[in-house]
Amino acid sequence: MSTRIVVADDHPIFRQGLIRSIQEAGGFDVVGEAADGQQALAILEQLRPDIAVVDIAMPVMDGLALVRTAASRLSDCRFVMMTMYKEEEYFREALELGVMGYLLKESTAGDLIQCLRFVTKGRRFVSPAMSDYLVSASRLLPDRSRGRNPLQCLSPSERRVLKLIAENKTSKDIADALHVSFRTVQTHRAHICKKLQLEGFNRLLQFALEHKSLL
Repeated sequence: MSTRIVVADDHPIFRQGLIRSIQEAGGFDVVGEAADGQQALAILEQLRPDIAVVDIAMPVMDGLALVRTAASRLSDCRFVMMTMYKEEEYFREALELGVMGYLLKESTAGDLIQCLRFVTKGRRFVSPAMSDYLVSASRLLPDRSRGRNPLQCLSPSERRVLKLIAENKTSKDIADALHVSFRTVQTHRAHICKKLQLEGFNRLLQFALEHKSLL
């Protein structure tokens, strides 16, 4: 029985290339595709695939937000993240969200197929290029400098919220800008305060303004 897959990426040529590679590999059946996160969520809920291959940087709802939203609704779907970003913070948040595969867009078709076969068996797969990058970055970073930046403990989503707070945006403004619910923004604010040990009215805004240049 073929593994059922949905592919979501806002670049049509790249998306069609992914679909063609997957279909030609055998053992997989691409049952749907989407051009943005919101459309992908609707398709995932409708088709209930085994695996979703999604891009991080999609319009309307990004890949990380998609995984976060879909996790509680699609417990049987395993996610593979495709991205051009090598930043460790995106990688870390993807793993925290339970993403099973993480591939750079520069990866070969062979890496993609190997990733899908790993994920089908319930095993994680990280792009070899990403693994090399993280090892190199870790070696280049002096031990004494680690942990000095208080923002390092925040996820990319939390940093985006903090950046908008630094611009004096209200929670409603932030929810509209990030296409998430008001409650999600409030949850992010609470998590940021907890991680940064911020207490007191307007302390979060003060911190955001003080660190605006780092956001």
